[in-house]
Order: sequence, then C-alpha cells, then structure tokens
Amino acid sequence: MSETPKTLLRGAKVLGGEARDVLIEGERIAAVGTGIEAGDATVIDATVIDATGQILLPGLVDLHTHLREPGREDSETVLTGTRAAAAGGYTAVHAMANTFPVADTAGVVEQVWRLGKESGYCDVQPVGAVTVGLEGKKLAELGAMHDSAAGVRVFSDDGKCVDDAVIMRRALEYVKAFDGVIAQHAQEPRLTEGAQMNEGVVSAELGLGGWPAVAEESIIARDVLLAAHVGSRVHICHLSTAGSVEIVRWAKSKGWNVTAEVTPHHLLLTDELVRSYNPVYKVNPPLRTEADVMALREALADGTIDCVATDHAPHPHEDKDCEWGAAAMGMVGLETALSVVQHTMVDTGLLDWAGVADRMSHRPSAIGRLAGHGRPIAPGEPANLTLLDSAYRGVVNPAGFASRSRNTPYEGRELPGRVTYTFLRGRATVVDGKLA
Repeated sequence: MSETPKTLLRGAKVLGGEARDVLIEGERIAAVGTGIEAGDATVIDATVIDATGQILLPGLVDLHTHLREPGREDSETVLTGTRAAAAGGYTAVHAMANTFPVADTAGVVEQVWRLGKESGYCDVQPVGAVTVGLEGKKLAELGAMHDSAAGVRVFSDDGKCVDDAVIMRRALEYVKAFDGVIAQHAQEPRLTEGAQMNEGVVSAELGLGGWPAVAEESIIARDVLLAAHVGSRVHICHLSTAGSVEIVRWAKSKGWNVTAEVTPHHLLLTDELVRSYNPVYKVNPPLRTEADVMALREALADGTIDCVATDHAPHPHEDKDCEWGAAAMGMVGLETALSVVQHTMVDTGLLDWAGVADRMSHRPSAIGRLAGHGRPIAPGEPANLTLLDSAYRGVVNPAGFASRSRNTPYEGRELPGRVTYTFLRGRATVVDGKLA
C-alpha cells in the first residue's frame, strides 16, 4: 500500500467546464486530465469519488467571519465556526477582531491563529483591530500583529467604523510598510444614531429609526480619497448601496488601490422583509432596497465589487428571539453562502462558475495575501478544493447547521446547490455532504 494518501475525483466539471479527472496525492493536485484510471500505477490505492456532473472549485476563502472566540463562546467557537466553514465549502476564513478581549495585540491574534491550527477544518487568518479596544482613539499594535506568528495583513474595527479621518490616515500609512490593508466598516456614527433599518419608505411606514445610505457612502468617499493620498490599500467591508458601488467604481477608474466585498444576504434580501419585525433580518449594514440589490449584483458581475464575504455573525437565541429594538444585529452565513451566490448570480446568468471561483476564492485570497489558497486547479497546486452538486435543491434547515448559532434569514427557503466534498490540503473535511 502507498504511504501517501491519494484521491481520484472522476468526471468533475472543473470551474463548470468540461469533465475532468483530478488526482490528489498527499497535499497537492497530482494530475488533471481525462481517462485517469484507478488501475494506473500513479493512482493505485487511490480513493475514487464519482464526481460526474458536479462543479469543482478552488476552496472558498472568506474575508469576513466572526468566530467569537475568545469571549463569546456561547455564540461560536473557532472549532464550531471552522466546521461551519468547511460545510460551506471554505478552506480559509479571516476571523474578525471584535472578540473579548479585542484582537488588538500579538498575543490575542496568535491565540486565534493557534485555535485555528488545532481545529483542522480550515485555515484561520486573524484580522487585527485598527484601534485599541475598537475605540477609534489610538492605533493598535499593527506592526506587532503583522510580525507575530499569525502574520496579520488585514486590519479592521468591523462592528465599528474608524470615523476619525486622522486615525484612518495614520493606519493606512502604517500598514503600507508591509503591504497590509485596512478593511473599513463604513458607517458614519452620527448619521446612524438610533438607526434600526434602512432609511426609506419602509422605515417611514414602520416608524423605525432610519439608516441612510449616505452614512455608508460618505465614509467610503473619504476613505478612497485617503487611500489614494497615502498610496495604500483600503478594502470596503459589506458594501450595501447603489451609491457605494458608484464611488468604488469611480475610485477604481482612477487606478486607486481600492477593493470591496458584498455579503450574500445583501445580494438577495431587501428591507421589505423588516415588515415582519422578525429580528433575524436585523443586520449591520441593514438590508436595503430592491434597486440596491440589483446594483450590487451587477457590480459583483462586472468586477467593481471584488468578492463575496459572508459577515458570518452568530448570536445565541436569546439575542435574536426578542423584540426588534432589543435584538442583536447579524446573520450566520458560512453554510449558505455558495447556495445564495448560485441562486442570485449563476442561475440568473450574471456569473459563470469560473466567475464564482474568482469572487469567492481567487480575489479574497489576493486581498488578504493568503498563500496557498485561491490557486488554479492544476498539477502541483495545493489541493484546497470544493466539490458542489449544483443540481441539488433543498430547504434550509438550521437544525442541521455545524455553527453553534441558528440565526439564519433563509430558514424554510429553498436554495440550490450542496457542498459534497471539501478538501483542505488534500484531506477531506467534508465527505458526501457531511463533516469528516
């Protein structure tokens, strides 16, 4: 028997194209072609998986995940969150810094990084806080976090906006030295005091405090100008309005180093759902209008928006099973993201599967400077792979989630696609739709 484990995926549609056999040997892809036979010397002792008709993608990468550990293990842990990630087809996630204590020191980011190593279900790349305690007053230990074992390259106060222009400028200047990026939660706090949902027709009718689009757009406009002035990289988290799209499109036309992400829920759901007063639809930034949703889809399709990021935000049931005004903001998203993208982008003809691979693996890996992920499906490359049965249709049932939390907006909704296998450096973390 061979000592190196081998897996042969037979008949997979690589990036949705022609059927190919893909041989995994150890941690890497050994061969991609047609007619690779299990009896060949190169594939003796290989585990053979019939992947006929299924879509083979590079392992998905999430730039925006809340794993809650340390401090809120009642919502999620690194272990449960990475299990959820693997179930959703992810091989790497970026863990946001709004933990307790905040990930604003080398010690905390190394703790999260090591917990990720121990979990084994996907790679965990910690995101460092921009400011101490997310308070927006003093820069955190950006250099020390970068120089730590965690090798932090992405910094964000997500959950809060870096609203002080001087602090934002200094952060952009600091991370430029090591090719880092500031990921901004664009929300002008003075314009959103007491806000409960998108400001518009629905908020007026419901009498809920409105969250104007300009609160997001004004920060994005400022920050793309600052990034251009400094010559540094800025990334816009969970972009949600048509106006934000136009600002990012303009910044990119100038050649500025600006990237942006959109969440699956902002590609599908609108503020009309808030009429139910179901707190599962309460999220930051809020669900916007149908016009915003369509603008976001078009921008993701044409590349103005670089990538899809889940903003996976788990909460215990008591933080969501309450009245709207008291409920926490956020939704879980790792286990449904690929299905929502298939529904909104692929099944509508806006993206092909190669485009999905670009927006959910290649580009987020590039933005996060994450080595070994987002690579081509080719011989010699790391075997970080996701196999998807795109013909599957099923009703979302959060009772079966790997996440510790159940606050999904898709419960009872039929969505397409099912991850059948996820491979992390050649090792199956999901087998036939179930966690290994």
